Amino acid sequence: MSHSIIREKLDRGEFFLAPGIHDMMAAVIANKVGFEIVYGTGYWMTASAYGLPDAGIATYSQMLDRVATLARTSNAAVIADADTGYGGLLNVHHTVQGYEDAGITAIQIEDQEFPKKCGHTPGKKCVPLELMTDKIKVACEARKDKTNTLIVARTDVYQAEGFDASIRRGAAFAEAGADIVFVEALTSEEEMRRACDEIDAPMISNMAQGGDTPMRTGEELADIGYACAIYPAT
Repeated sequence: MSHSIIREKLDRGEFFLAPGIHDMMAAVIANKVGFEIVYGTGYWMTASAYGLPDAGIATYSQMLDRVATLARTSNAAVIADADTGYGGLLNVHHTVQGYEDAGITAIQIEDQEFPKKCGHTPGKKCVPLELMTDKIKVACEARKDKTNTLIVARTDVYQAEGFDASIRRGAAFAEAGADIVFVEALTSEEEMRRACDEIDAPMISNMAQGGDTPMRTGEELADIGYACAIYPAT
């Protein structure tokens, strides 16, 4: 069952951040700290569980088991990485329903080709825009709780096609029905502000240490215009 807290915060315009949860010890610590929202990052759960890089090696079944365990262990609403949806449109449909049944509140899918890579590594390739918007539409239709189960749509096109292409994709993702838009690996605060100004949707920022995007505090990200942020490695 999806939590209502993320939808409520978005509707109120209340900024929130989510720490990355890479194993269930971290989930229990997050419970004790009192986080209301946490992030199940594919990179850390793959690395922690299997000692593998974030390169599309972990399967849907493996990741579903990990995020389901996180949802059972955590008191918080969970945002969970679902990579590319693990295939075509039918796969996206089943991925969204599987994650939702497992208790995930916000399901993140991205526009990379399979096998995908970490968003801050070189050599990424993206699917055509039309395919990704179709994936978003399928994901939105597949969820049972149309209010509280949220679709987070991420674009990794910046590296190959630049900032303007990233903005075009983000805007198209919002139009296709994404609840939160995720423009990955922006390289300056100016680009971050422009993305928030030009895309008509709640925006999420990825604060990954060692990544391409400048690290900022929650207060600074809220001022830039973001609705929320993930700190996947923290």
